[in-house]
Amino acid sequence: MTSLTTKPAAVAPAGITPEAMRATMGSFCSGVVVVTALGGRRGAEPVGFTCQSFMSLSLAPPLVSISPARSSTTWPRIREVGRFAINVLADDHAELSGQFARSGTDKFAGVGWQRSPNGSPVLDGVIAWAECSLWREYDGGDHTIVIGEVTALDHDAERSPLLYYRGSYPRADWRAS
Repeated sequence: MTSLTTKPAAVAPAGITPEAMRATMGSFCSGVVVVTALGGRRGAEPVGFTCQSFMSLSLAPPLVSISPARSSTTWPRIREVGRFAINVLADDHAELSGQFARSGTDKFAGVGWQRSPNGSPVLDGVIAWAECSLWREYDGGDHTIVIGEVTALDHDAERSPLLYYRGSYPRADWRAS
C-alpha cells in the first residue's frame, strides 16, 4: 500500500527559512476569517482569533479546515468548547481582522455579533459564516490542522471578501456574478 503522506524533514533544506517561506507564501492571495466560540460554562465570554489558513475541505460530509498557530492561546479555549464559527470577513473588515489578531486585548470590544443556531458568535456584517463541530486535529508543524464538520451556515452574496496579500489588504475591483 502506498502512503499518501510523507514525513517532513527534521531540518528545512538550506535557504528555506521562516522569513523566506513567509515572503514566498505571501504571494498567494487569501481570504481572512475570524474563528469564534463561546466558552462552555454559564456566562462565558466569547473568544476568537484571526486566521487566514482556512479552506473548504469536503462537501459530503461538509468539512472545513483551519490552521491555528501552536502558539495560539485562544485555540485551546475553543477546542475545549468543541464547536466554533468561521466568520468570513468582508472587504471593509481590515480593522476587525487586526483587532482579532492581537493578543491580550478584549477582541470583542465594540464588535456586534449574534448567536448561531448552536450558540457560536457570528460577527455582524460578515459575508459568510459556518458553524462547526470539532471533527479532527492533526500535527501541522508549528500549526495545528483542524477539521470542523459544518452544522449550520449562511452567506451574503452582496458583500465582497477581505483579501490578504503580501502583508496588506488590497481591494478587489470586482463583484461575484
